[in-house]
Amino acid sequence: MNADRLFDTMREQVKAAVPKDLELIRIGFEASLVVLYVRNFDKFAEDTALPRKIAQEIHRRVDIRPDPSTLAAPDEVEKNIRELVPKAAEITDINFLDNTGEAIVEAVHPSEVKGDKGEKLAALKAKTGWNVKVIRSPPIPSKTISDVRGYIRTYSDERHKMLEKVARNLVRPTLGGEQWARVTALGGYRQVGRSASLLTTRDSKVLIDCGMDPGSDATPYFNIPEASIADLDAVVITHAHLDHCGTLPALFKYGYEGPVYCTEPTRDLMALLQLDNIKLGYGEAKNNVYDAKDVRKEILHTIVLKYNETTDIAPGIRLTLYNAGHILGSSIAHFHIGDGLHNIAFSGDTKFEKTWLFNPATNRFPRCETLVCESTYGGYKDIQPSRKEASEDLGGYIQAAVRSGGKILIPVFAVGRSQEVMLVIEELERTGAIPPLPVYLDGMIWEATAIHTAYPEYLNTRLRTKIFQKGENPFLSDIFRRVETADMRETICHDPDSCIVLATSGMMSGGPVMEYFREWADDKRNWLLFVGYQSENSIGRTIQRGRTEITLPYRGRSIDLKIRMQMETVDGFSGHSDRKQLMKFIGTMSPRPQKVIIVHGEERKCADLSSSIYKKLNIQAVVPYNLETVRLR
Repeated sequence: MNADRLFDTMREQVKAAVPKDLELIRIGFEASLVVLYVRNFDKFAEDTALPRKIAQEIHRRVDIRPDPSTLAAPDEVEKNIRELVPKAAEITDINFLDNTGEAIVEAVHPSEVKGDKGEKLAALKAKTGWNVKVIRSPPIPSKTISDVRGYIRTYSDERHKMLEKVARNLVRPTLGGEQWARVTALGGYRQVGRSASLLTTRDSKVLIDCGMDPGSDATPYFNIPEASIADLDAVVITHAHLDHCGTLPALFKYGYEGPVYCTEPTRDLMALLQLDNIKLGYGEAKNNVYDAKDVRKEILHTIVLKYNETTDIAPGIRLTLYNAGHILGSSIAHFHIGDGLHNIAFSGDTKFEKTWLFNPATNRFPRCETLVCESTYGGYKDIQPSRKEASEDLGGYIQAAVRSGGKILIPVFAVGRSQEVMLVIEELERTGAIPPLPVYLDGMIWEATAIHTAYPEYLNTRLRTKIFQKGENPFLSDIFRRVETADMRETICHDPDSCIVLATSGMMSGGPVMEYFREWADDKRNWLLFVGYQSENSIGRTIQRGRTEITLPYRGRSIDLKIRMQMETVDGFSGHSDRKQLMKFIGTMSPRPQKVIIVHGEERKCADLSSSIYKKLNIQAVVPYNLETVRLR
């Protein structure tokens, strides 16, 4: 049966499932979503349960929208919305999409627009006749979020066509015969960097992550026959770090036209990091593998999912994203293959511990026969101190630096570690554990933090309570100051007073952190504090091992630098699970997997973790090489 006939059959199912008095004008299909355009939208707008009822009947996600021909003028509707919504909502913008009948309200406090149980939002829909939706405005303005949302609105017609194309692909004719599934290692196996896995079934191909190696710029193995870009049904991105998404825009450059699935924060953060990667490439005279127009196309093709929301992404494959506890919006990608054939979860990077930012990673699934698990800290001796110990250590080093009249430089990744360190320093200063100091944020940290403020629902329970119920947002503390210009950076470098600087990049492979390091390295009063993972060949790892002299590029020439500043590593800030947490994550997983595939770790650590899983948990564990394939069924 071809797609058109399948759509006709589904339309008949929908018509049978909707109430008789629903004036149905048209039925559309957008990816896995069935869209009902109705003439009397206002009559059913307050019945929030109706889409769920219809969805249960037809086994597809459903959205009910007003027929565009019935819509009132946007100017009049905007006036009504602003009159009806309490001022406490702090509306920042309202945008209208005529082709979908959506009125997108951006507000600092979305709950004031929605109501406790969505009753205010339903009333707005009924009174305006538009499908009113609300999204959060960041309390710290974010250029990235503004650009991403604006681009999607501007090119809504192109996006609509893409979604229709995805819908047709989901119902395309498939082959008969024996079902099977396998995973091919395209990158990130027995290494940290360029993560990419190809999930292949009898009918479909899905790429999980599409990273780059930040140390060498190596990309996944797309030059093998089974990894043809033209054959991909979908791409799933677990989180926004470049070692998991840094090559993704290149797929669009070379012809990929399909969807990308991830959480909403991941979409925004990966756009931020990818665009910055282009900028760094130009600055270092590298040949970038993609440019900004490819990132924009990626944005247009991204379909965002909430945690625990299940959707069809390819014939015979359903995806659910679960919290991974690693960075904002990071997810464990769970795939249900076939009619119960096999279930596999890709952990991405996980943290199985409640942190200052996030709840611990989820390890409860409806079914899961195979787990693909990271092993960054999977070595026998990779035991991290507690968050409390890490906080105390950081505070102690800051106090020592202040006593000597020195400055503190902390290399950080813009996303994840920066925000955790910010929370700890804010608490140390607020409680008087360290003296009041300015904390300068240099690089992308400010913009990444602004994106964090837009999605507090992805933060841990304690932090959400603090922000939503107590009105206390530690990210908005006045101790944090954005470094906006080179002149400001120069002033900070030569200011005689103590201060704390958080600067990118986290492995000291370039970026603003090197400006401060060059100025402060030869003064023994200053401190360099590592709080994140340093890869084997990075400058950060070289310094961490105790180098006293180093040669660095500077303005087209090489300079020799003596390192006299104090250097310490503050363990406990990592967004990765340590050895104990990895074993506990797998050992308490429900249901217990039958097989674990070890990825994302140095070769020795992969092998070490694999051996322990087999010996202590009696679970089959394998450590593939890049380019190997593991059959699941």
